[in-house]
Amino acid sequence: MTEQNEITQVIQSRIEKLNWFIENGYKPFEYRFDKKDAIHDIIERFEKEESEFPVSTAGRITANRIMGKAGFFDITDVSGKVQVYIRKDQIPEQDFEVYKHLDVGDFAGVTGTMFRTHKGEISILCKSIILLTKSLHPLPEKWHGLKDKELRYRKRYLDLLVNPEVKEVFITRSRIINSIREFLNSRNFLEVETPMLQFVPGGAAARPFKTHHNALNSEIYLRIAPELYLKRLIVGGFEKVFEINRNFRNEGMDRNHNPEFTMLELYQAYADYNDMMLIVEDLFINICETLYQKKELAFNEFPNINLAKPWKRISMEDSFEEFAGFSVKNKSITELQAMLEEKDKVKQEKLGKVIEKLFEVFVQPKLIQPTFITDYIKDSSPLTKVHRNDDRLVERFEVFIAGMELGNAFSELNNPWDQKERFEEQVKDLEAGDDEAQRMDYDYVNALEFGMPPTGGLGVGIDRLIMFFTNAPSIRDVILFPLMKPEI
Repeated sequence: MTEQNEITQVIQSRIEKLNWFIENGYKPFEYRFDKKDAIHDIIERFEKEESEFPVSTAGRITANRIMGKAGFFDITDVSGKVQVYIRKDQIPEQDFEVYKHLDVGDFAGVTGTMFRTHKGEISILCKSIILLTKSLHPLPEKWHGLKDKELRYRKRYLDLLVNPEVKEVFITRSRIINSIREFLNSRNFLEVETPMLQFVPGGAAARPFKTHHNALNSEIYLRIAPELYLKRLIVGGFEKVFEINRNFRNEGMDRNHNPEFTMLELYQAYADYNDMMLIVEDLFINICETLYQKKELAFNEFPNINLAKPWKRISMEDSFEEFAGFSVKNKSITELQAMLEEKDKVKQEKLGKVIEKLFEVFVQPKLIQPTFITDYIKDSSPLTKVHRNDDRLVERFEVFIAGMELGNAFSELNNPWDQKERFEEQVKDLEAGDDEAQRMDYDYVNALEFGMPPTGGLGVGIDRLIMFFTNAPSIRDVILFPLMKPEI
């Protein structure tokens, strides 16, 4: 018999049991159950008290061993798993019939008394049982049925059911995001929300998703970043704001990229990019200590990533001499372009773009310990203030750990004339075919004309941050429902 035929027979058997419940007056899809006890809590209490106290709990049946007039089954909720012992002579006769028609995967509600079996296992002695939801499909076996990564990402609900370590990743994700909020709230940052639908997508170099608004009969875009709206709030008088936001970029997918992703962006008036470096150090250390009570952890093949301050700071240009063994200073675009393999060539012949590509190839993979790469070429950063000591550069940094970029920050450009000129240069790039160039945003320029104080801005990729702190190999392992190619 083929595997598919076996599954078909199992499904048919479950449908027959479903019909048995209906024919005998039961509701195979109940409305509610008075669940008073989480499984973790009752196990913890029993370990302390070793007393036979009553419980009322519910969850999914994840194992079942029926033995004539008795049986053992495991019931699992979000907090844990517990064994239930059921005997025909200990419960109403109809309840035992209910039990005989249950399958692994069904949701059940149980009342009973906590006790310890002769083998020493903490268990519930069942006093009553009710079917809450009938499962019509068999659960995949942990190692045989759900090894395919594409299937795991596509059917995340099954991945969570059979791989408990996956659930732990997303519980940790929630803890990290909560710790970020607590960290920023403690520093008097205000959490805000800005538009996801924008007429002018800006704040990053990225190709946007475009749609159409029917009532306004206008093209509209999903945001690529909240930056320009958050800085409007600084103009409006707020001094510290942040947003944990969803962004959408019409780009490819790999281990570090998903077209829909989460970012932390924050802006602080009267600060610059040096202040943002201090925030990054403190934020990352705070997360690590909250999760693991230490400042050092392993990530992928790197066993000892040390987050202790201060982190290394080195300029983009100097990083080539230290990590790649050559200099990019005083070289023409043609000379620099020749150093790239054909597959790494960049379309735009702009110095900053070529140097950044060289950096990705020759330097970035060697940045293992936390490192701030500072002071980028001006033409690569249209929203950044010109460097106070070198007008070829801008006051920008990116932070790298284990060869992965985790954050980007600026001394924010607040000169409206300079900003307008930078936008105009971007528009020329857009018209020349660079679909990641920024659009002209006249309203944002107008906002700057009313005056924005000196401001430091920071963006941190939340998904990559979660990758780092959970030692996940791919961004798709930390996004519950990553974008997937549609099934045929």
